[in-house]
Amino acid sequence: MKKYSMETTVGIFVLAGLMCVAYLTVKLGKLEVLGGDRYPVTARFKDVTGLKNGAYVEMAGVRIGRVAGINLDTKDNMALVTLDIDKGVRLTDDSIASIKTSGLIGDKFVKISPGGSDDVLGPGGLIVETEPSVDLGDLIGKYVFGGVK
Repeated sequence: MKKYSMETTVGIFVLAGLMCVAYLTVKLGKLEVLGGDRYPVTARFKDVTGLKNGAYVEMAGVRIGRVAGINLDTKDNMALVTLDIDKGVRLTDDSIASIKTSGLIGDKFVKISPGGSDDVLGPGGLIVETEPSVDLGDLIGKYVFGGVK
């Protein structure tokens, strides 16, 4: 009888350990198991070089969402970036989305500058005003070969 109680105790500890590992995997990996408190918004960019899925979306230096997907609109040859924005954040229809770099050679992220309109951009809305990323390699090449004055 003592043998089974020891095995049961070890089994409970192993199960508790696996549950803790699963919880930490979800939390540290920033995964969403049951959906989340976000709504999708799309932005159209001419160039999204260096931007990746999962990149942060910031407004006034505060993270308000993440990049959910990057696709090519074959009709206009523009990049369609789907942004998952936190439910509590209200974007207006004249907001400006820019692709920025954190630090000198850091990761790319999307910065949203709020507009002055009273019209709120709802789920599935489109941000029309965008600014593409700046390619540091192109700028250095222009400077070295005399293209910048």
